[in-house]
Amino acid sequence: MKKILMTGGGSAGHVTPNIALMKGLKEHGFEIHYAGLKDGIERGLVTAVPGVVYHEIESGKLRRYLSVKNLASPFKVIKGMAQAKKLIRELKPDVVFSKGGFVSVPVVMGAKGKCPVVCHESDYTPGLANRIASRYADTVCVTFEDTKTLSKPKLARKMVVTGTPIRPELYEGERGRGLAAMGFDGKKPVLMVMGGSLGAAALNDGIRAALPELLKTFDVVHLCGKGKTDPSVNAPGYRQFEYVGKELPDMLAATSIVVSRAGANAVFEFMSLGIPALLVPLPLEASRGDQILNADYVVKKGYALKLEQKDITPERLVEEIGRLLRDRARMHDMMKNDSLCDGTDEVLAEILKAAKVN
Repeated sequence: MKKILMTGGGSAGHVTPNIALMKGLKEHGFEIHYAGLKDGIERGLVTAVPGVVYHEIESGKLRRYLSVKNLASPFKVIKGMAQAKKLIRELKPDVVFSKGGFVSVPVVMGAKGKCPVVCHESDYTPGLANRIASRYADTVCVTFEDTKTLSKPKLARKMVVTGTPIRPELYEGERGRGLAAMGFDGKKPVLMVMGGSLGAAALNDGIRAALPELLKTFDVVHLCGKGKTDPSVNAPGYRQFEYVGKELPDMLAATSIVVSRAGANAVFEFMSLGIPALLVPLPLEASRGDQILNADYVVKKGYALKLEQKDITPERLVEEIGRLLRDRARMHDMMKNDSLCDGTDEVLAEILKAAKVN
């Protein structure tokens, strides 16, 4: 039986693509192991998947800003690399697959020379962890064609354009169940607003201010983020949730338009399902700019519109969402005909190649 050691964490975006690959890996007979932090978000997500063995390692967070915590990070990475090397000696995996996040760095470094290493980068430009990990990788899967084009030749030679893995359960949603979960009758198109797991105050406030106009056309479901629901805002056709889990595929099956941040995984999930999006990327002062580049790429493809956070007003939200609704059918058809929207099979193929599985 072939063995794979997967890693990635720090945010759900570094974990869910790994989970999306697990079904295919099991079908090919892989024994799946996962290296992550003791208290990382990855632990809860991965241990919920039957048949996957979770291994705890340490790692230091890679910060771009000055912090006294940076002093301890190199020592944690070194300790984590020693743990990863020991784990790899014991497991003897046929391949290591890394989805990124700071927990992946010691694992990839520890695997160098012991087994093939495949990395995946979701965003338009690689994050710091993946920039380090790519030096030790044999193959780097990338979501965007431009990522390879814009990279230095030495790194570009390792890159394969695959798209990003999409959770298979997203395709199993049923519109009727989704409408029931939201309490809507299906007579109006559904607008879903997603502020990210932590919520987005500017987006949440803007949508609530625009509700009187939006509710004339849409039923609105608002995923606000933990602690971000507002009981004072209550209107027919408007439902608020902090977060939804197993109901999300059904809700998405009933959704006509989505308003969201522009993390790569979320963007490609909308594209794979053919849902036009109004993307509100994190601004530069709150990020490294990757969401802005992600959004620009999708807008260039004709699958979404972009609204800068500083430009959020009730009037602009209503205007841009209306544009999407009018162009929805064309956008949906274009996305459904794009083979790079769902890269699950392509990434799996690179893993199988590295592990020498025919």
